Amino acid sequence: MRPPDFDQLLTVLRGGEPDRPVLFELPVNGELIKRFAEPGVPEDWSGAASRYLALAWRNLGYDYMLCRGGRGFGFPSGEREKASSVSMNEGAVITDRATLEAYDWRDPERADYSALDAPPLPEGMQLIVWGPGGVLENAVSLVGYERLCYLSLDDPELLDDVFGEIGSRLVRYYELCAGYEAVGALMANDDWGFKTQTMFRPDDMRRWVISWHTRIAEVIHAAGKPAILHSCGNLTAVMDAVIGTIGYDAKHSFEDEIMPIEDVYERWGDRIAILGGIDVDFLCRATPEQIQRRCRAMLERAGGRGGYALGSGNSIPSYVPQENYIAMRDVAVQGVG
Repeated sequence: MRPPDFDQLLTVLRGGEPDRPVLFELPVNGELIKRFAEPGVPEDWSGAASRYLALAWRNLGYDYMLCRGGRGFGFPSGEREKASSVSMNEGAVITDRATLEAYDWRDPERADYSALDAPPLPEGMQLIVWGPGGVLENAVSLVGYERLCYLSLDDPELLDDVFGEIGSRLVRYYELCAGYEAVGALMANDDWGFKTQTMFRPDDMRRWVISWHTRIAEVIHAAGKPAILHSCGNLTAVMDAVIGTIGYDAKHSFEDEIMPIEDVYERWGDRIAILGGIDVDFLCRATPEQIQRRCRAMLERAGGRGGYALGSGNSIPSYVPQENYIAMRDVAVQGVG
């Protein structure tokens, strides 16, 4: 087990080459967490700043622990949140200006940020904070995707206000989280696209989504910390804005069907740090040997150039075979493959 060193990840996020391979991941499923946690983990060990969770992330080889701050802050949408799979059009709670004004908007100032205040992290680790969904994701949840599209033509001023209510609260949330010493970087998690394009036309993305992400990145950078974008979908049409207008330091979430990580790195890796990208479907179907060859080749590609951390294209759900995940992890932690 190597000791954690957040400075190695920080080097990647700033486009540099770390001294050794760095891992980056969104949530790792609970079975893996329990497998790599310290002996004696209690049944009620869960919690954003749990010592056992932090030790599991360390034992897996990460230099950080992912954490969500602001307990009690979010954008609840009722029954929609209870379903494991739901249409992007169902469960909407905002349909017009009256329902917009009647919605119970939660105040990030009144949330509980104690999980970020001196969390029990092993030496060398820091927190990466992510949010309760993003600007566009929460708009889809509250309004419904089809209605958003109709409103973009029928009542764009109403959409200005919807995105304003969401965006302004998220800006303040990230500003508050960025002020904690244990927080080393912050991530805006907001899915923007499908496999072929963004959910809105690029101009509409700039008006309602990119404008608010620019402000989110500004408050993160004002605290002297890197800003990461996690977004699924094909963002090719707006990547120049992600890099140049917003100024995100790193991008996460990639799929082979959209663009293999090797091509992503060649296209944008000299302008923004690239995180993960070993396709989740590939992690499920490939052999451990195939996974290790691809991971080793990707690290070699980034050698001497920097700005890359190894990880999956999205996250490690329970259906990813554990031996396949460990094969990917071991390339970075043990230098195999």
